[in-house]
Order: sequence, then C-alpha cells, then structure tokens
Amino acid sequence: MTASIAISAVRKSYVSRGREILALDRVDLDIAEGEFVAFVGPSGCGKSTLMNMIAGILSTEEGRITHEGKPVNGINRNVGYMTQQDAVLPWRTVAENVALPLRFHGMGAAARAARVTEMLAAVGLEGFGRSFPAELSGGMRKRVALAQLLAYEPRTLLMDEPFGALDAQLKLVMQEQLLAIWRARRQTVVFVTHDLAEAVTLAQRVVVFSGRPGRIKQIETVALPEERDVFRVRFLPEFEVAYTRLWEALAPEIQRGAAA
Repeated sequence: MTASIAISAVRKSYVSRGREILALDRVDLDIAEGEFVAFVGPSGCGKSTLMNMIAGILSTEEGRITHEGKPVNGINRNVGYMTQQDAVLPWRTVAENVALPLRFHGMGAAARAARVTEMLAAVGLEGFGRSFPAELSGGMRKRVALAQLLAYEPRTLLMDEPFGALDAQLKLVMQEQLLAIWRARRQTVVFVTHDLAEAVTLAQRVVVFSGRPGRIKQIETVALPEERDVFRVRFLPEFEVAYTRLWEALAPEIQRGAAA
C-alpha cells in the first residue's frame, strides 16, 4: 500500500527551565493511505509532539516527515486536526460551526449548505443545525466537532485524545460513529489515546512509544475485522491477544515514568 505519512529518523527536543529535554529520538514509521493507526504511551513520551509535527505545527529538529509524498514544511493544510478541546464556537449555531472551514476554503453558499446537511446526517445530528453548543450534551458537541473536521474532506485525520473527556458510554458511541465514517470514507487516521482498550478497539495497528525520550517500542497489528462492533469487540479472543501483548510492552514504560 502507498504510504500516506512517512516518518524517517525524526528527533525533537525542547528547552525547559534552562535545560534541553529530548522528546523524540529517531522515530521511523510509515502509515499507509487509508490506514487507521493509534499511538499509545506514557504521558510525556512525545505522541502529541509527533502529531503536531505531522500537522506542521512543530518543525522537526532532525529527520524528515512527508505527507502524500511531499515534505511537511509549515502548516499541513491537507490534514484535519481534532483535539480533546474542541474548536466549536459557542456564539455560532451547529450549522455555522460545521460550515466555518468550508467558508475558509472558499466554498459557495449553496454548496456549503448541502455539505453541512450531509455532515450532520453522517454524525447523527439531523435537526440540530439551528441549535447552539450550550444547548447540546457533551457527546453531541463532540459530534459537531467531528462533522466540522470532516466537512472539507481532509485526506488525513489527526485525532489527539478526542474522546478523552467523555464518559465510558458516550466514548463507545463516538468510537462506533468514527469507525463507521472511516469505513465509508477511507481517510488515513492517526489517533492518540491513553486508553489502550480504545486503541485496540479502533485501530488496525497500534504503536507503543517508550517513555521520554519517545521511541517506538512495539507495533502491533490488530487481527480484528474492520466491521467490528465496539460494544462487543472486547469479548473476542483476538482483542485479548492484542491487548495483552501491548500491555506487556506498555506497562514497564508507565511504571518507569511513575518512578521518575
């Protein structure tokens, strides 16, 4: 398969209180076009730093990142980025929020309205276009943020703990929604999470990062079908096998970080 994202010998450090902190050290990873990959690792291991470099928000210190064959030098406008803190504006309606990136991309009013209707249907928010964010539940706000992310059809989705603030039930609902959209649209997804079960539930491959400096410790291919039921997948033997292997790699890194 063609690589959508190619990460080669990437190193990144920063200065904190007068001393240099090495965040990532010689990271190599290829992510195929249309692949769903999850990053897991202890806090401070550089997962979000790497995500920000793929997005072009941060520059690489050493090494190289390419997206769709082009070096990432500056803001990468061919990716959509969703974080734990959504970008939904409280003074705009749901429809206006979803339409905002389309306006920035110069789409005409009629085409915008049609796309907004399509996106709200895709995330199960038909009939809520005139509502304001304050009138929605936390899960519905996340759906608005997801619709906003998908509206201009970025070829790659970067998602940094997007469901971390949701309760367990809402998280499952959003996971199901995301997988359904991914299967239908086949965008490349890079998903950062601290929840190992979430990573195994969603991803085709899970990448385990070591504690700082972040290095790739293990990559696990998840032997689950794409048509997986997030509400029942944890009871499958394939889930248990992947989870156990990943936990054996991850647990020492978490313990090492807690002891530091």
